Amino acid sequence: MDKIVDLLNQIRNAQAVQKLDFSISASNLKYEIAKLLESNGFIADVKKTNKGKMKTLKITLKYENGLPKIAGLKRVSKQGQRIYHSNDEIRKVMGGYGISIVSTSKGLMIGKDAKKQNLGGEVICEVW
Repeated sequence: MDKIVDLLNQIRNAQAVQKLDFSISASNLKYEIAKLLESNGFIADVKKTNKGKMKTLKITLKYENGLPKIAGLKRVSKQGQRIYHSNDEIRKVMGGYGISIVSTSKGLMIGKDAKKQNLGGEVICEVW
């Protein structure tokens, strides 16, 4: 199964039942995506933890007035169809209220930062 889809579905499902936090199996890619979401104010906290021999991520969700901070998540580039954009093709998400996460030659970053650094890459997902 796709690791990124698993992460996005876990976030979506946890918010649907108003969970404050949840744990998911860790990978560097999931951790980097979660850190980007944290730095842009979509989730409250992300920590790496160990449960025995298995490494996990503990993600704390963010709510405002009882509503989840993340209104929607969308996987753009899939395993069977990779979507690449140059810096000119990277667009705003929901009129600037959301972010796109792009895998560039300098690592994962949000679309706005990739445009500033004149970088393109694979569009991983969009969050709003």
